[in-house]
Amino acid sequence: MTNPLIHLSGRIARFSAIAIALLMACAPPARADEKLWEALNRAGHFAIMRHALAPGTGDPANFQVKDCTTQRNLDDAGRAQARAIGEQFRARGITAAQVYSSQWCRCLETARLLGLGEVTELPPINSFFQDFSRREPQTEALRQWLSSRDLQAPLVLVTHQVNITAFTGVFPSSGEIVVVRRTADGFTTLGTIATDVP
Repeated sequence: MTNPLIHLSGRIARFSAIAIALLMACAPPARADEKLWEALNRAGHFAIMRHALAPGTGDPANFQVKDCTTQRNLDDAGRAQARAIGEQFRARGITAAQVYSSQWCRCLETARLLGLGEVTELPPINSFFQDFSRREPQTEALRQWLSSRDLQAPLVLVTHQVNITAFTGVFPSSGEIVVVRRTADGFTTLGTIATDVP
């Protein structure tokens, strides 16, 4: 007569093996983010990130680029997120960088709160959310600009979802960093670094 405990232990072992396999499949690759951070410390790589949390979508009607009171802006959580992202850069040895930003206030504030250095406005990474006819010319202008940059030092671009998606194909969340490598043939997206909200 077969011992039922043997069958039970076999079923438990099979269930455990399946559970472990599922957990391993769902878990992110070990050190994936760290490898991307390491890439940002190497020449020829750069970060293009979406601005930190700013409640809402797009901008109010008749907003003005030079008037922050007419725009969608960071809230307190977004400001805390931007500061925390800056700390993540510094924790990986990136204490200073070339920082370029869209002229939108939520991007400029994010860029400044990173605390990585002087922030320079870069019109090709301005949002074209309300005028998609600007998508191709702005994206091409960004490619040309990046092609001529000296990428020996860390470079961080702070922009909008639509710009990042047009350039990399990635649809980033607020504060998410996309790591890109410049190659002889153009640009290669290596991956993304999600940044937790404090």
